[in-house]
Amino acid sequence: MSASTLSAPAHSRRLGRSIAAFAVAIIANVVLSVGTDQVLRVVRVYPPWGEPMYDASLNLLALSYRVVFSILSGYLVARFAPHSPMKHAAILGAIAVVLSALGVVAALTQELGPVWYPIALAVLAFPCVWLGAVQYERLVRSTG
Repeated sequence: MSASTLSAPAHSRRLGRSIAAFAVAIIANVVLSVGTDQVLRVVRVYPPWGEPMYDASLNLLALSYRVVFSILSGYLVARFAPHSPMKHAAILGAIAVVLSALGVVAALTQELGPVWYPIALAVLAFPCVWLGAVQYERLVRSTG
């Protein structure tokens, strides 16, 4: 069935499911990232909120789990996409790049920590999301 032959309710349902797939992936990424940050602040690995974090090893730690969470987000958006999982991953990857670029701007205009960290997030955003979607596609092919 082509997109032009879809009824309005079916198209609306697919659009709603696409939006839900993006929401699940983004919410999971935010909750996991901020939650991990908070745990590391509570156990005093990270400085309190609002204080810049310049220690390279701490920034590498944050980057490492954000990479994992970005890959998971790509997997989730592909998993819950009603169609075209890789197209959904590409869109989510683009959204992630834009949001990460805003982080670079914030880092350049405020004292948040080293600028390399948000630049690394921006550079890795799309490939990580894409990798998660590729992993989903591989799993589907191997089980299906």
